[in-house]
Amino acid sequence: MSKKNIPRPTESELEILQVLWQHGPSTVRLVNDELSKRRDVGYTTTLKLLQLMHEKGIVARDDSSRTHVYRPALREQETQGQLIDRLLEAAFGGSALKLVQQALGNRHTTREELDQIRDLLDNIDPQAKPSATDTPDELA
Repeated sequence: MSKKNIPRPTESELEILQVLWQHGPSTVRLVNDELSKRRDVGYTTTLKLLQLMHEKGIVARDDSSRTHVYRPALREQETQGQLIDRLLEAAFGGSALKLVQQALGNRHTTREELDQIRDLLDNIDPQAKPSATDTPDELA
């Protein structure tokens, strides 16, 4: 499925996908139980959402037994990438810098998370790593 053909999940559909990505193939009951830990949601609502998601190609359904088992038809990383691309264009005019500034400025970021972000940036652009000859003023 090309990037343009990936269905755009709604917020409720994303909640269900999160459960399926975390737990793997699941029954409606398991999905509903997990969703109910976060908010009040009825079994029939979860069932209807999964049926609609199946029709849209967002989940696949194994109906070989009496209890249907659903699994994500979309990869987590591809879906996240599509959502970020959409957000980046719509809210930040395509500026990754503005997106990162907003993300880091709106909540507490732990030292461990900052270290992981630095490692990620170093791996993305190995040429940008500070050299032993750089002074602290040059790094700021």
